[in-house]
Amino acid sequence: MSRLPEFENARVLVVGDVMLDRYWFGDVNRISPEAPVPVLKVGRVEERPGGAANVARNIAALGAQATLLSVVGDDEAGACLERLLNEHSNLTALLHRDGSISTIIKLRAIARHQQLLRIDFETSPSHEVLHAALEDFRARLPWADVVILSDYGKGGLAHIAEMIRLARAAGKPVLVDPKGEDYARYSGATLLTPNRSEFREVAGSWKTDAEFNAKAEKLRTELHLDALLVTRSEDGMSLYRANEVLHEPTQTREVFDVSGAGDTVIATLAVMLASGADLPDAMRIANRAAGIVVGKLGTAVVSREEIVRDMQ
Repeated sequence: MSRLPEFENARVLVVGDVMLDRYWFGDVNRISPEAPVPVLKVGRVEERPGGAANVARNIAALGAQATLLSVVGDDEAGACLERLLNEHSNLTALLHRDGSISTIIKLRAIARHQQLLRIDFETSPSHEVLHAALEDFRARLPWADVVILSDYGKGGLAHIAEMIRLARAAGKPVLVDPKGEDYARYSGATLLTPNRSEFREVAGSWKTDAEFNAKAEKLRTELHLDALLVTRSEDGMSLYRANEVLHEPTQTREVFDVSGAGDTVIATLAVMLASGADLPDAMRIANRAAGIVVGKLGTAVVSREEIVRDMQ
């Protein structure tokens, strides 16, 4: 692809588990007298949207239109997450408040660019709130060019099979970022994007590329997927479609932080497809975007301008 499509008219509907990523940055100069652990003196705190919220933020950063459907707690963290998302004029966040849960928080303590500790706070949303989110999905579906279902295994996608059915019936491509061992719930999606470890968890281990390819095609066929894209870290990406396998080598550069790279990949794929690109071109640009974002700290985003510069 010699020229990147324009993205401003692309419309992507994102549904999934959202969370608030909190970062405590500081210095470690001593060991605690209470236990053999470092003492972090916090000098700066940052908050960023995580999970499906980071997917939506990546779409907005590329210049496309994003609508995010999810569930948060009726708490300070949920209000903070909503405020951060509302900073993007091309991102509409429809967050259902569930007073019975706490908003998911991932708290990371970092010293000199090294993560010392991560602490997670999470509870699953109620059935009533999830049903309301499904009705919102029905209402918003006609607006979208592409649908992303971002599954972090936190309970927010209890109705994912029905969402896939509705989207495909409406002629909308459905991209799924999977989690866990039960991939049957993703059956009928357009594209699944597991990373290498997630794929191994479902398909089992392999010793050769031929065995890897056979397992990937078997999974694609069993789940009735149009395509399967496996991100393979330093080995790049592999795309499987009927009677076709495409491998895209990784972009050689310094890796700083891989957290959130999968969010950037699926967001870029969706924006490219919503802009009229075919899947192989979308994969190549998503691979470039991933190469850029791993050079940044934490859950980060990539702009269209950064991708254009990387292509020159």
